[in-house]
Amino acid sequence: MQTLANWDGGPGPWILFFPLIWAAVVLGVVTVLRRTLWRGRRGPWRAMADAGPSGDSPIAVLGRRFASGEIDEDEYWRRLSVLDEQFGRTVGKGGAV
Repeated sequence: MQTLANWDGGPGPWILFFPLIWAAVVLGVVTVLRRTLWRGRRGPWRAMADAGPSGDSPIAVLGRRFASGEIDEDEYWRRLSVLDEQFGRTVGKGGAV
């Protein structure tokens, strides 16, 4: 029986395709996981700063209080500036994040 090790020409350049095939399989698995399991969730690659204010965040509560008329505009901006200092967000008078 003749094996690759005893073959006169050696395994040849086709043996280099095996690592490429495994790399393609691993890349495919990672791609499928990112598109299915991690969709809708914050994956490990996203920072918390990318997300907007959540429903229970102090900024969201402040916005709801302003929208319902509990506080006026001056009070809203004063409190928002304090929250900006605490959470490190930068919000201008125009409301752009």
